[in-house]
Amino acid sequence: MPRIFCTFLAFTASWCLVTAAMAVPYLPQSDAQVLERLPFAPTDPSARELRALREELARQPQRLDLAVEIARRYTELGRVRGDPRFAGYAQAALANWWEQSEPPSEVLLLRATLRQRNHDFDAALLDLAALIRRNPRDGQARLTRATVLQVQGNYAAAAAECTALRRLAPELVWAACNYGLASVNGRLRESHDALHALLARQPQVSPEIRAWVLSMLAEMAARAGLDDAAEAHFREALAIDGSDHYLLNAYADWLLDHGRPAQVVKLLTSRQGSDALLLRYTLALKAMNSPELAAHVEQLRARFAASQLRGDRVHQREQARFTLELLGDPQAALTLARENWTVQKELPDLRLLVETSLATRDLATLASARQWLAQARSEDVVINRLLRQD
Repeated sequence: MPRIFCTFLAFTASWCLVTAAMAVPYLPQSDAQVLERLPFAPTDPSARELRALREELARQPQRLDLAVEIARRYTELGRVRGDPRFAGYAQAALANWWEQSEPPSEVLLLRATLRQRNHDFDAALLDLAALIRRNPRDGQARLTRATVLQVQGNYAAAAAECTALRRLAPELVWAACNYGLASVNGRLRESHDALHALLARQPQVSPEIRAWVLSMLAEMAARAGLDDAAEAHFREALAIDGSDHYLLNAYADWLLDHGRPAQVVKLLTSRQGSDALLLRYTLALKAMNSPELAAHVEQLRARFAASQLRGDRVHQREQARFTLELLGDPQAALTLARENWTVQKELPDLRLLVETSLATRDLATLASARQWLAQARSEDVVINRLLRQD
């Protein structure tokens, strides 16, 4: 049969195998095993406040200010905790305005943010463009748009938004936008050093912005192989906000890369609510030959199966990594990594594409990864080391 048809069948077969494997219901090994943690404890004051706000919104469903307040709180909780359920709660609060083609600006920004979180990047960009048409000086819309464009690998368009932000945001914010982009576009060490120096000159900056900038610096230093600086940045950021989901994932990855799984277990023992954090915890258990590994692998298998049933692509990178490193199915992992790469093009996505291509000896995909890295002028010591193995 034609080669293109054989390739299609191979693609379909590998996808069916991983889908079938993940569709098997997960049975706990004992009645005492924890299957899921609720997003709130019953005594959590945030839960009581949000319950009261939701009850008020149910009585007055047209109150935009109330709906926006609830959605903002849930959106922030989702960002910090990495729990996709919060995005659903936020969208539910905005239900009366969600489907409108021209909703109020507050709703438009929240909708764009939630669409970004769900990796519906094109729809998020449309919402952000509408916001900027309404108000070209909307700094939050421009910063979010720059972030989405960078995730898609559209560096020129992202740079234009960072440039526009210079007139609209505090110096550290627009500088972080510019230096963050430059760090993946040929100026890694220079960007790290300049942003670090700027942060040092602004001790009065808010804790939230300081933690955000420190997390950027940590990832820059990690990609440059500046290990002492990377760890110092990670630790300083976590000292400000030890519950930040994104930061915990990034630090756990850095620790795993440096052969320190016991520290990952300590870091994440009570923080496995999201698929991404549970994955890092389970990879650490594997590295330690822990007897708990099998149960955690099955828990992840069940979670990814549930994500597939929901049509959720948010954790496709994690699913590909799970399939490669914990299920040991490199061909299915390559399929997932390729699909993920069509949606987002950050350096961790490229690393995963390289790892799965090496595992399957897919020379064509490796060549395309090399070409993309050269064109973007991106630097990453781990990816460069992997590519030298070919």
